[in-house]
Amino acid sequence: MSYQSPDILSANAKKILNDYIHNVDNLKPKDRLKIPLQEMPAQAPYERAHNIEEVAIGYTMEEARVEALRCLECVKQPCVDGCPVKIDISGFIKHIAYGEFQSAVDVIKEASLLPSICGRVCPQESQCQLTCAVGKAMKDIDQSVAIGRLERFAADWERDQGTVKIPEVKPETGKKVAIVGSGPAGLVVAADVRREGHDVTIFEAFHKLGGVMRYGIPEFRLPNSIVDEEIDTLIKMGVKIQKNFVVGRTRKLTDLIEKDGFDAVFVGTGAGLPLFMGIEGENLVGVFSANEYLTRANLMRAFDKKNSDTPIYPSKIVAVLGGGNVAMDAARMALRLGAEKVYVVYRRTEVEMPARREEVLHAKEEGIEFHFLENAKRILGDEKGRVRAMECLRYELGEPDASGRRRPVVIEGSEFTIDVDTVIVAIGNGSNPLIHQTTPDLETNKWGNIVVDEKQKSSMDKIFAGGDIVLGAATVILAMGEGRKAAASINEMLAKELVN
Repeated sequence: MSYQSPDILSANAKKILNDYIHNVDNLKPKDRLKIPLQEMPAQAPYERAHNIEEVAIGYTMEEARVEALRCLECVKQPCVDGCPVKIDISGFIKHIAYGEFQSAVDVIKEASLLPSICGRVCPQESQCQLTCAVGKAMKDIDQSVAIGRLERFAADWERDQGTVKIPEVKPETGKKVAIVGSGPAGLVVAADVRREGHDVTIFEAFHKLGGVMRYGIPEFRLPNSIVDEEIDTLIKMGVKIQKNFVVGRTRKLTDLIEKDGFDAVFVGTGAGLPLFMGIEGENLVGVFSANEYLTRANLMRAFDKKNSDTPIYPSKIVAVLGGGNVAMDAARMALRLGAEKVYVVYRRTEVEMPARREEVLHAKEEGIEFHFLENAKRILGDEKGRVRAMECLRYELGEPDASGRRRPVVIEGSEFTIDVDTVIVAIGNGSNPLIHQTTPDLETNKWGNIVVDEKQKSSMDKIFAGGDIVLGAATVILAMGEGRKAAASINEMLAKELVN
């Protein structure tokens, strides 16, 4: 899809809405299927590639209503089955179609307190939109109703109106719950447990809250102000915050229960241990994990050179190894930090890339070059120990592997070299090992993930877990889904204790 200016998109939407607005109640499915998908307005590629402002501008009211009119209002709502937190999707979309935006937000918040975040970063195309009846009817999943864009619109509208509601909190119960980590899973648990009247404290290792949403996702995809406002809602609900508090170092996990009197603990420490390829040259100056690179740029604001002293490696030619969303974030951030050329090197084809298609499209529009069916064999350094080039291999696809994707097979004798001065490794993260190292009785699997039952309870009494520390590196919305289950289990356990 080629770039179209926001003004053109808005004008088109106004015309379509004018054609349909007087007949909303009588629209038949065949009429709805004729309404074109509303593209997301965005900054022009040549502008956004050199600033940190959000790329996607967001729907206007007219665009949102037109997109909402495309929904077939299915009775069975197959889209809800794909939503980890089970939002009443057709319910909130119908409100948008009628211009009832506050009602739409209220419906969303019955299931999710982070709609501004989820509407921006969740992979809807592989979840709720994957089963959308519109996409199936048109035999093109890319034509599904833009559920995520509509969720974002509703949440942003409420915030712009200054009408964000603080969820009701039940009378105090006297029960105390500790949340370890302030990522998406932890924030959801904090909200759902606090609503029941329990005393909630979030323990965060960093000096700012948000977890991966803060240190891992760049502001051009998720502005920090959005994360701050969602967290501010929790604070107004009475959730307590302790920053620079490393559970496992500042305090052992078991001490929270045995010494500090918490009645339940939720562990949501994420997957923050970067993985490397184990190839020659990864110890050279100029090689970074995407985790470190993005943390410096996002959490420590290295992009804001006027107001931040955070050091960041000066790069001219950058190679990013990997094909997921983190690889896209690192590549696009490198461009914004001044790189003249950025390559994404991936050993499969674009079809197999796990990154969201929208992020790949945005990267291409911004001038990032993709090298498919290639991968690094070794990284070459100069006499000062700095990266000067990367030796690569070419690949072809073989039979599917355990992931269902065709396995990349090395083409023997295909070595070639490309000149680079920086290499960013974005091939995934392992689970944070600190909790397990300091709590040996806590059962983990061979990857270091905490083992939980169907209620998110760990092997230890009163300790629950969810998100990437359980799943491995996953998505914001999947972490939120685990958080909701954990919160329900904690609330159930504490309710029984109160009765007894």
